[in-house]
Amino acid sequence: MFFSPLILAGVLHPADKLTDDEKISLVRDLTAEYAKAKDYIPRSKTPLEVDADGTWDKRKWQMDAQKMGGPAARVGDQVQITKVTLDGDKIVFEINGGIRDGRSFRDHIQVGIGMSGPVTSQSGGPAGQIRMGTYLVLNFHKPMENLTGADVKRILSPLLEFDKRSVTQIYTETLPPETQKAISEKRALVGMDREQVLLALGHPDHKYRETKDGVDQEDWIYGAPPGKITFVTFAGAKAIRVKEEYAGLGSQVAAPIPTP
Repeated sequence: MFFSPLILAGVLHPADKLTDDEKISLVRDLTAEYAKAKDYIPRSKTPLEVDADGTWDKRKWQMDAQKMGGPAARVGDQVQITKVTLDGDKIVFEINGGIRDGRSFRDHIQVGIGMSGPVTSQSGGPAGQIRMGTYLVLNFHKPMENLTGADVKRILSPLLEFDKRSVTQIYTETLPPETQKAISEKRALVGMDREQVLLALGHPDHKYRETKDGVDQEDWIYGAPPGKITFVTFAGAKAIRVKEEYAGLGSQVAAPIPTP
């Protein structure tokens, strides 16, 4: 399989102080989480800013509520984070699907780390429903570093009371021990489905589709030269091959396809 240097070039993320593993963990640990509102949260197409010290401009939020015509949540209401984007020194949260027309129902997690752009993860809502959510932005005013999902939840605690166990944790605990171990070690395994690979590795930098012997296959590509590049090949719903190549280093390691 040939990949143009242009495909693999330009995928380095902007300078920051979060490791790729930290980014994956942040998105994975925050996406699809439920919480109870501890204060009034208005609807707003423009993200409502929360400072890194856990404070926000209530007067401005009230003005936004008047523009959009009501709350996304009142005190005690349950809300869900349906999309997470890491963007420079900010984390942007879509709450309850944001404000747009819903078209599909995909109530699952997509954990992502885009090397050439913001890191994004999302969960959908009921088909045809006009979403009555909002957007929050947590502004650190400096590069983020050594940050965990638990840290973010503590910062947002004046506004949101999160469930003690994360949705991702609950789901992961239902998986076989080998799969749980691989996800915790951020490794993909043959036999994983797309959701499990997303939990383990995040969103791929590139995707490549082709048909071999009448079978549609999709490669998820992680990394860039020089260094390790991981290829995860799907046929149908499952990964049939996981291969690691060390570009420019002259070696590779491939995970074998199980034989029947």
